[in-house]
Amino acid sequence: MTICNACRYCEGFCAVFPAMERRLNFTHADLNYLANLCHNCAECYYACQYAPPHEFAVNVPQTLAQIRLQSYREYSFPAPLARAFRSNGWIVSLILALSLAASILLAITLAQDNRTASSNGDFYGVISHRTMAGVFGAVSLAVMAALAVGLHRFLRESGHTLTQFMRFSALQNALRDILTLENLRSGGAGCTYPRERHSHARWWFHQFTFYGFMLCFASTSIAAVYHYVLDWRAPYGYLSLPVVLGTLGGIGLLIGPPGLYVLKLRRDPATADPQQSGMDAGLIALLFLTSLTGLLLLALRESSAMGALLMVHLGVVMALFLTLPYGKFVHAIYRGAALLRNALERGNTP
Repeated sequence: MTICNACRYCEGFCAVFPAMERRLNFTHADLNYLANLCHNCAECYYACQYAPPHEFAVNVPQTLAQIRLQSYREYSFPAPLARAFRSNGWIVSLILALSLAASILLAITLAQDNRTASSNGDFYGVISHRTMAGVFGAVSLAVMAALAVGLHRFLRESGHTLTQFMRFSALQNALRDILTLENLRSGGAGCTYPRERHSHARWWFHQFTFYGFMLCFASTSIAAVYHYVLDWRAPYGYLSLPVVLGTLGGIGLLIGPPGLYVLKLRRDPATADPQQSGMDAGLIALLFLTSLTGLLLLALRESSAMGALLMVHLGVVMALFLTLPYGKFVHAIYRGAALLRNALERGNTP
């Protein structure tokens, strides 16, 4: 960063370099912030005159990726689970297998005869709404608590108050950067990923993934309003709002995560942190499997396969939930917070 601050050739590439130039010294907290602000597009690496094989060996994308992973461990709660970030791929596989086994066992225990439920597409005939809501509700609260503690630790390092972070102009600018992924556009040319040539592929696949996830979240939230507020009970029609949003979100997650994985296989290894490969693959696999099993469940909900598909889908979703605070998903939390901090700093700069 000291070398980059003296050179400043890359100041127009992304948000990292203007944020860097607002500093003369770099504390541990500053490096964590810059690392999470980095989108790992690698354009600065290809443009850098001090990159390998130069003796300075400046490699900003790889260095910030390594710092970013370390920051995940520092912010994680509870702390003993920080080790999960080191071997996340194996942990995802283990949790997925255990979740599926528990779901199938639960299906055998609770659904001795679900033929009537299957013919009506009634999920709660297989497993009661109270059981489903209780189990996933408890896990969701634990996950949100872990993510909230991590976010608090990240924001606390900045030295800004919560009131400052709630400033409307900063929230507006950060939200725009999050929703448009402006930092992956490189001024409209697209980022240099997976290789040196500019491309919009990563931007598109990220958009499919992000909005696919958000549509699925919206679908679940609206279904909860239907059930608890309007007293409308599932199953809902194919043209109902929860089903339409969930279907669109599922399609997005069938396109985005595999596309990102293909790009990762083709990326320049010089700009990546190999320790994160398992973590990346774990989240991609769980998002894809959640979507695939959900869409299959919707298509076959009135068939005899519904009960088994429901258990498999719930097992995959449970594995996704359990790994959210200790896998690649946390980058969305900290990157969003870094973009908010960046917007706040830009607003305070004369």
